[in-house]
Amino acid sequence: MPDSETRQERDDTVRADFRRALRDTVPVAMGYVPLGATFGILVVKSGLAWYWAPLSAALIFAGSMEFLAVGLITAGTPLLQIAVMTLAVNFRHIFYGLSFPLEVLRSKFARLYGIFALTDETYSLLATMSRSELTARRLTFIQVLSHFYWVGGSLAGTVLASALPPSIEGLGFVLTALFVVLAQECFYKRTGISATVMGLAAGTIALTVGERSFLAVAITVFVVLLLGGYGLARRTGNAHVR
Repeated sequence: MPDSETRQERDDTVRADFRRALRDTVPVAMGYVPLGATFGILVVKSGLAWYWAPLSAALIFAGSMEFLAVGLITAGTPLLQIAVMTLAVNFRHIFYGLSFPLEVLRSKFARLYGIFALTDETYSLLATMSRSELTARRLTFIQVLSHFYWVGGSLAGTVLASALPPSIEGLGFVLTALFVVLAQECFYKRTGISATVMGLAAGTIALTVGERSFLAVAITVFVVLLLGGYGLARRTGNAHVR
């Protein structure tokens, strides 16, 4: 009987974590499903076999690079050039890893999957959550569900490709809208505005450089400002930068 009760409590905890993760990832689903469908449509309309869309979504899981890869592959770009481009596009994930709560994940498989499934959207979502609320199961469920949304959206796009035009007005703004919502949620949950101010400053500075280098410059400036703020906080006796 005690073992049965323990198992029941564990099952209840797993279900509770799944429900929380499902609720957490609603904004991600609203961005990933239509954008994934757009990717699926793009793959089919580019002349590639339909299964490359869900296969790419499952094994690569890097939205911006997947869109870019379709054009590179159909243009016959050498693999070495594609590899260099992939490194350049996804280099920002190095910065994400500095604050990703990897220590919450205990098993080796969970950690490996956590690293693989780290995306812009899941990172932004986790950044709005308190570490005290984040369990290993909830974190993994968030990433698994986000992965599912992207694969499912891509598969749906391949099915709809024959009935829909190659491009649909407005879908390109879906991901931007998602980040606006996540940034708003982060602003409301934090007690200080320093992170928001630093983000706005980084974006303003990056705008002067140009669209092609915007993301790399913005992330670099933000990290420099964050490290500077942390150093200043330590010198003034307050090491917690909000």
